[in-house]
Amino acid sequence: MDAATITTPAVLILLGPPGAGKGTQARMLEEKFGLVQLSTGDLLREAVAAGTEAGKAAKAVMEAGDLVSDEIVIAILRDRMAQPDCAKGVILDGFPRTTVQAEALDGLLASNNQKIDAAISLEVEDAEMVIRISGRYTCAGCGEGYHDQFKTPAEEGKCDKCGHTEFKRRADDNAETVASRLAAYHEQTAPLITYYDGQGVLQRTNAMGKIEDIANDLEGIVGEAMN
Repeated sequence: MDAATITTPAVLILLGPPGAGKGTQARMLEEKFGLVQLSTGDLLREAVAAGTEAGKAAKAVMEAGDLVSDEIVIAILRDRMAQPDCAKGVILDGFPRTTVQAEALDGLLASNNQKIDAAISLEVEDAEMVIRISGRYTCAGCGEGYHDQFKTPAEEGKCDKCGHTEFKRRADDNAETVASRLAAYHEQTAPLITYYDGQGVLQRTNAMGKIEDIANDLEGIVGEAMN
């Protein structure tokens, strides 16, 4: 792809529930296309640490125990997208979460003569995701990852990597909690799916296959969106 054909920085949105692989795929897209992944949590922490005006406002709100307003998040996003490393474009992960935020984002982009190039929904099967996430556990010694069904130690009860015999699970990686998180995601995200479908920028991809296959699908979508 010829970078000279890109007249404005690309703006891509990844939609998908926890465990769908957004972070993994975003990192691969960053490397492939020279994009920058922007997540709300990281943006807030960076702005607070940098002491920007928006960062100071966010810090005051968080220290008071309140939620950071959409206006502050948009201001932080505006500052970050103006940085030189975002010249080719960004991948937004975790924002927007509501149609109100989506409309505010559209306003920000319009002021920069930009637009959403693609909102990509990583489609998952809820029942399979419950199995995938609730079966995860790690070695308490070295952090090597395992799964009840898909990857068990060669010798039962002993880590393949370091030989440790103790393992741990995240407290929220249980079937009930995962199912609840998935239901909440679908409820909150459904309006965004409709919103971006109405704009003609929604793309869907099956996120239940191999990482490499999903990456190939996303590269095709992103490559077309950036041309």
